[in-house]
Amino acid sequence: MARERLCLGAIAGAHGVRGLVKLKSFTEVPESVAAYGPLTDESGSRTFRLAVKGRVKDLLLAAIEGVEDRDAAQALRGTRLYVERDRLPSPEDPEEFYIADLVGLAVETAAGERLGRVSDVADHGAGAILEVTPETGPVFDLPFVRAVVPTVDLAGGRLIVEPPAETAGEAEADASGEGADDGRE
Repeated sequence: MARERLCLGAIAGAHGVRGLVKLKSFTEVPESVAAYGPLTDESGSRTFRLAVKGRVKDLLLAAIEGVEDRDAAQALRGTRLYVERDRLPSPEDPEEFYIADLVGLAVETAAGERLGRVSDVADHGAGAILEVTPETGPVFDLPFVRAVVPTVDLAGGRLIVEPPAETAGEAEADASGEGADDGRE
């Protein structure tokens, strides 16, 4: 289930008084966030033309056409920037894919047991985490590492996983109501 638009970055705030923004890029090469033409906000109603001007720590500094002062730049804080999927190159290596392609895939064990579907992918700096929504029971997370997700089968619409024992056990216990009052806080 490929998304039509992909998020390439997010505006983190203003930099200086002349309208520059600090930008968190989600592209493999951070500066390429501006290489795909105009970007839009999440709704697709606003268009942003970027020019990367430099870096500050792990963020880019960018000028946005029409943004001339600090107040206008700060008003964009938190805006996520999207591009139409067809403007991005297709991955050349069959082992490469866009993280957004994982959302909606079935999650199965090697034995064929269906655990749910990927409902979101988050990365808070320590690596990607898959949020899995089962047909019944609580949502659970799996680390997106080869030891846990050895197979990404985009053509088949599924991930083959080897969940850590505590994740699978917790999900099963929560679904059955067991372990709800085990004394842990």
